[in-house]
Amino acid sequence: MSARSLSSLARPRGRDLSGEELEAFLAELADRPELWIDLVAHDASQRQYEELLSDAHLTVWLICWMDDQDTGFHDHDTSSGALAVVGGRIREQRLVLDGPPVERLFAPGETFGFSPADIHRVSHAGEDPAVTLHAYSPPLLRMGAYYIAPDGVLARRPMSPAEELRPLALAGSSAGR
Repeated sequence: MSARSLSSLARPRGRDLSGEELEAFLAELADRPELWIDLVAHDASQRQYEELLSDAHLTVWLICWMDDQDTGFHDHDTSSGALAVVGGRIREQRLVLDGPPVERLFAPGETFGFSPADIHRVSHAGEDPAVTLHAYSPPLLRMGAYYIAPDGVLARRPMSPAEELRPLALAGSSAGR
């Protein structure tokens, strides 16, 4: 899909978008399924990704989820982001100090944002396949995947956005595409 096909959607130009602007952009994109519905495809073995837009200030992805597909805990380095659920259900867990992760469930029509400082995990929830739209600004260039090292320390493994996020095992095992 070319950026031209999304050009009818309102958004700030020539600068990075705020978290609120990312959520508003995705809400409008979610209401325009003709721009992305033909790209929806599910695979039980891994999430399916389609980049919808990429420019100097914004990247937008369509992601399709099934069964127990899960990103594992991760951050988005210097990028803020937003996620809109357009089909199925998604679970988000955010790490917090001195307590268990905060868990929220999202259904179609719901959108949430996250900052570069947030460490979260997103997973499929429910029985039906899920479809989500994701936006990042500035464009997602790096991420960090988190795992608990054998000594109990929370550790971060730098990742390229070309790698598929999956839960990491102990001792920093890799989980690429």
